[in-house]
Amino acid sequence: MPEFTVITRDGESHSVEAQDGRSLMELIRDAGLDELEALCGGSCSCATCHVYIDADGQTSIPAISDGEEDLLDGSEFRHDESRLSCQVQYNKALQGIIVKIAPEG
Repeated sequence: MPEFTVITRDGESHSVEAQDGRSLMELIRDAGLDELEALCGGSCSCATCHVYIDADGQTSIPAISDGEEDLLDGSEFRHDESRLSCQVQYNKALQGIIVKIAPEG
């Protein structure tokens, strides 16, 4: 089964089973990692699923959309590896990536 790693805010590492075509947000929530609020349920309207995707994963995901860019611009914790996990669909190219849950804010 494909997997990727999620680092929670306290630095704990979790291996998450993945399925092609599902968002990282869905996969993280289904794994029982409740730190990822995802209040809007994946409609790209709240930014509570903010994560950092490692450099290897950045080369395998689509470019950020204008809507996602606008939401992330409102976060004081945004940096180059920031993405909304609801907007990143898992695919086999993401096998083994590391996703860190961003601080709340």
